Amino acid sequence: MERPASVTAIAVLFFLVAAYLVVIGFVELFVSGTLFLARGIGITYGRELDGPQTAICVGAGWALVGWGLYRLQKWARWCALVIMVIGVAGSIPAVSAAARDINWRFFFYGTQIMVRIVIAWYLAASPELVDAFAKTP
Repeated sequence: MERPASVTAIAVLFFLVAAYLVVIGFVELFVSGTLFLARGIGITYGRELDGPQTAICVGAGWALVGWGLYRLQKWARWCALVIMVIGVAGSIPAVSAAARDINWRFFFYGTQIMVRIVIAWYLAASPELVDAFAKTP
């Protein structure tokens, strides 16, 4: 079966997050202090304080799931769904903290939650997607 374009888009999103995390990790690993990671960019959720190795490993995990989605692997669909749900749960404190002063962070984290919910719902409930993943070996 042909891969739905939406699965390709979700896989590309996973690859972009992976590339971001790996680049940030390697820059911090080889040129320590170049980036002030304690400010956070939004995707790392405090992981930047664990060191660049953690960012590289998490980025590798995102890339692995993206590759699995691109290849229509059943395990990747479930892993992506779990990652999206964990991401929603991890974003709730950030939205709550940003809600005190309605600023760009409130909308940034709120948009992340909405995108993750849409992706999770689509991965879990789309008949087209369920059929596409069911027909792959």
